[in-house]
Amino acid sequence: MLTCFTTNDHQHAIPITVLSLQEIPAWLAKQSEATRTWLSATQFQAKAGEVRLLPNAQGKIEQVICCVENINNLWSVGHLPYLLPEASYQFANSESQYADYAIAWGLGAYQFTRYKQANRQAAKLYVPEALLATVTAMVESIYFVRDCINTPTEDMGPTELAAAAKDLAKQFGASFTQCVGEELLEKNYASIYTVGRASDDAPRLLDLRWGNPNYPKVTLVGKGVCFDSGGLDLKSSAHMLLMKKDMAGAAHVLGLARMIMVGQLPIHLRVLVPAVENVIAGNAYRPGDIIKSRKGTTIEIGNTDAEGRVILADALTEAVSEQPELLIDMTTLTGAARVALGTELAAVFSNNDMLVNAVIKEGEKCNDPMWRLPLFSLYREYLNSPIADINNNSNEPYGGAITAALFLNEFVPADIPWLHFDMMAWNLRARPGRPQGGEAMVLRALFAYLQARFVK
Repeated sequence: MLTCFTTNDHQHAIPITVLSLQEIPAWLAKQSEATRTWLSATQFQAKAGEVRLLPNAQGKIEQVICCVENINNLWSVGHLPYLLPEASYQFANSESQYADYAIAWGLGAYQFTRYKQANRQAAKLYVPEALLATVTAMVESIYFVRDCINTPTEDMGPTELAAAAKDLAKQFGASFTQCVGEELLEKNYASIYTVGRASDDAPRLLDLRWGNPNYPKVTLVGKGVCFDSGGLDLKSSAHMLLMKKDMAGAAHVLGLARMIMVGQLPIHLRVLVPAVENVIAGNAYRPGDIIKSRKGTTIEIGNTDAEGRVILADALTEAVSEQPELLIDMTTLTGAARVALGTELAAVFSNNDMLVNAVIKEGEKCNDPMWRLPLFSLYREYLNSPIADINNNSNEPYGGAITAALFLNEFVPADIPWLHFDMMAWNLRARPGRPQGGEAMVLRALFAYLQARFVK
């Protein structure tokens, strides 16, 4: 069990009363004069985000009040694990929100401690046994995603990413295979091989399968660029600094797979991750090169820093070969999506209106937002090449997230329901429940959608 949770000592856990701004006047009216005097003395202003510790006659914490704007927003309590003194707590008036609040508590308690010792332990939250499995599964899966993204490439290159996927498969009785190095050429994955061949950590395609083959097939594809220097179209040092996170799509699909396997969802799951490093060496691929993809589509390389879509072309071609009922790819594909939506909102593209609308609705319910951008077909001409079927780089400086999605669309038949996510997967600033660093985006929404759709 995570150290931020406890199932013991329910009677002695300090109660936390969560109050919406509308509830505060009525609550205050019911309090003793001593409590109101204490709140006045501590300059209580009844604002969202305020927390007050209320002492008993012996000076010990008797109660915590937490003021929120919306009681249904789990992030309203995400700051409590390190704001409150180390002790055991429980939510006193939030039975219907308890599971969501516990998830936010767990996510707020996260620290990446692989290379640096934690400053302090998080306060503990009492979680009833009936909720513990659900809460822990969600929190641990997101920890897995955050840990993968936060780990530097020296310890999370293609080899280590493959090991993480293999360990996950072993833990849940899934099968795992990988196609490595020149074997990629032998098995017609030239796009993956070409992008990653300059690294001394060989490129590979990871393939995890789980579940009853008679169940509906759901296939996840994650961009696994373990480091992106930009290749010969070299990034600046500032733009290269966070490029350990360019495998966040891979971390996301593995994290979602973990949720699915823990939850025993009745689906036949396949996860495909093209894992590479995009670096420079004498055999690095070049601007102007032409790659024949697995589909047979020829790709002119307009920019070696648009490598993610190139490796995804082969992975998506393999994914659709089995006609999945649902195809989801997750990527840190473009800076253009960040320009359009900022860093805290994931972009989603889809070829199926009913599908994407349902997923967006689930995101709204659980405060895991995304925003749909269009597969605007008129921009496809920006990817035209005079000597190949398609160029990996638009000849226009605008609409970069859309043209990247249109590139991927070339490898997904229209009859396969498809979601494509383009996201930051990194918190540039700390927010309640979401510390600075690697972040899982839209996973809670996707898992909620899969549950609603496939669990009868």
